[in-house]
Amino acid sequence: MAGGGGGAWKVAYADFVTAMMALFMVLWISAQDKEILISTSQYFQSPFRSPLEATSGVMPFNSNKTTQSSGKGAEKDQEKDKHINMTFLNSVAADFYRLLHLDEALEGKPIDIQVTTDGLRVSLFDRANRPLFVPGTTELTEWGSFVLQNMAWTIERHGFQVTIDGHARPQAVGAKPDYTIWELSADRANAARRGLVHYAVAPSQIERVTGYGSTKPVPNEPPVSDSNDRVTLNLTLSAKQRPKDGKLVDKKVPIMPSEAPSS
Repeated sequence: MAGGGGGAWKVAYADFVTAMMALFMVLWISAQDKEILISTSQYFQSPFRSPLEATSGVMPFNSNKTTQSSGKGAEKDQEKDKHINMTFLNSVAADFYRLLHLDEALEGKPIDIQVTTDGLRVSLFDRANRPLFVPGTTELTEWGSFVLQNMAWTIERHGFQVTIDGHARPQAVGAKPDYTIWELSADRANAARRGLVHYAVAPSQIERVTGYGSTKPVPNEPPVSDSNDRVTLNLTLSAKQRPKDGKLVDKKVPIMPSEAPSS
């Protein structure tokens, strides 16, 4: 072509090819199993700390070309499943903090999440600066309802089985002398159960509800600390949700965006 615009089509064609390559990459990644999706996401969040060891890109490969015994192979599979589990659970915990607009490193935060070998231990604290319940009652505050709503969506989305433990610090409870912190801790645990079932969780996913009174205070906290007023939810992966052949079952349920109630 004559003139100075003869190479414009080449630039346009190069842009088109680049866009198609990007599209094919996105379609390929979307079709992969849960392990690769999590690994890819974490890689781009922190590319210098890739979550998978002994890998090339995000696809695992066998760095040991020699034949291994069946015992060593089983151990390797167990370690791989454990790694997938822990990566998945850490991702769920981080997502829950984000849903509630909370900083994981915040001192005295109203929620604490610990990753265990078989699931998550979530402690919901009934603190004075952000109470979970109306003082001395089992009635949820606006914040408490917001927390249980998001917790219910998380449990339903990932198919967790749940046990609920209620705890309380030594205190006077109401005007009835026969209503003690034993009843209060058990009733608050049941209030949490009702909230979860109301929002999304199937009753069959709740395995146990227990009130411990003041018998299990938070370690290194005085018995009268408000940290001991809490409800603890233990979330475990059911058998069908556990990794199988390097995959995690993840039932998708849309999570409605909402703003956290002001403290």
